[in-house]
Amino acid sequence: MEQQASENYRPTKNPCRLCTPFGACVAFNGVAGCAPYIHGSQGCATYIRRYLIGHFREPVDIACSSFGESTTIFGGKENFDTGISNVIDGYAPKMVGICSTCLSETIGDDVSQFIYEYNKNNNTAPLPYLVNVSTPSYCGTHSDGFHKANRAIVKTLAIETMKHRGINIFPGMLSPADLRYLKEIMNDFCLPAMLLSDYSDSFDGQTWDKYEKNIEFGTEIKDIEKAGGAKASIEFSTTVDDESSAAGYLTETFDVPAHTMPMPLSVTSTDKFFELVSSLSENPIPQKHLSERGRLIDAYVDGHKYVFEKRAVIYGDEDMVIGLACFLAEIGIIPALCATGGQGGKLQESLEKLLPEMISQITVQEDTDFIDINDCARSLEPDIIIGNSNGYKLKRQLDIPLVRIGLPIHDRIGASRILHVGYRGAQQLYDRIVNAFIEIQQEDSPVGYTHI
Repeated sequence: MEQQASENYRPTKNPCRLCTPFGACVAFNGVAGCAPYIHGSQGCATYIRRYLIGHFREPVDIACSSFGESTTIFGGKENFDTGISNVIDGYAPKMVGICSTCLSETIGDDVSQFIYEYNKNNNTAPLPYLVNVSTPSYCGTHSDGFHKANRAIVKTLAIETMKHRGINIFPGMLSPADLRYLKEIMNDFCLPAMLLSDYSDSFDGQTWDKYEKNIEFGTEIKDIEKAGGAKASIEFSTTVDDESSAAGYLTETFDVPAHTMPMPLSVTSTDKFFELVSSLSENPIPQKHLSERGRLIDAYVDGHKYVFEKRAVIYGDEDMVIGLACFLAEIGIIPALCATGGQGGKLQESLEKLLPEMISQITVQEDTDFIDINDCARSLEPDIIIGNSNGYKLKRQLDIPLVRIGLPIHDRIGASRILHVGYRGAQQLYDRIVNAFIEIQQEDSPVGYTHI
């Protein structure tokens, strides 16, 4: 029996995902006045800070309860209490976002009880919100941690309030440039929107004269509190489960209508997004966005001969892969391999629903790693790879272009400014993909011509 279990065991090598508390820390960094707090070892906090700094090129503060050997044996309550008090004294936060880790979950620390007792024993002064999310890395991915944290935030902060015409947007793990663009769109429709979480300034800020405590930017707590009175919620996900959906919680608790849709990376999905926003705002689509759409369609025509019937390998978060697959199919590229380290099990189902005419040409890999992606990609003879920096070795092995999108991008600068969503994002992505094909065609030419 033991031998059979050993033979069936499949280790992960070079994973196609990051850890669950990583995503939760990203979400917490997008709430104004929130200090992220890791209940676990210093190594966990350091790993997450290092990855975030490498991607965003910005300082990142993440506190932790600093587990040691004795904490592992006797439990982490004392460290938890001391750490929370230090964070409150040092940062004066409005909220502390608490993520559990593999170690604290494995030894059975009851963080919810710790929070209850901490509030009870320190009730002589006003305390910040203490928001807890369970994020052991052996259960889920960074994307799961992000969604769970957002749900925990609205579950803790949202209150019964008067109905208003504003909406809630849960965009998923996009770039700061994407978040700024979404806010611009809402302003153009004159539609108040609560964007959760908004780390556009936290992770893409300005130069400081001296070090500052970087927790003041993001979604305002007062706006999150009013989320239960919103006209509707929009969530860019077709894979998030009910237990992790922030929009779903607001529907269950406050009867806020939820609209779930794929990430708007293609013209078709962006059209649906704009039509929905137009309906919710009761305003027509502004001409500037219609003009951007028209220029994008014109670009599709201009570059069609370079991309038609090319084959792509795409990988990353499930929702990003789904959005990309729809975009590639729209411009004439076959998404030959759609791979994710995500464990939700909904990638195949979503692609079958969104791309029924092309699904027979698509190989889907879920809960996979780059070893398996590499093995599969070789047989599919792709022309291009689209995904984060962790696929660079795959690019070298296959000797084809890599267009970097998503997270993490730690071997190029400007990850914060990559635009993915909307007509504007599709235009930038389309130009990058077409130019990648033109460049390799030019470089491979024995003549080295300058007109293509």
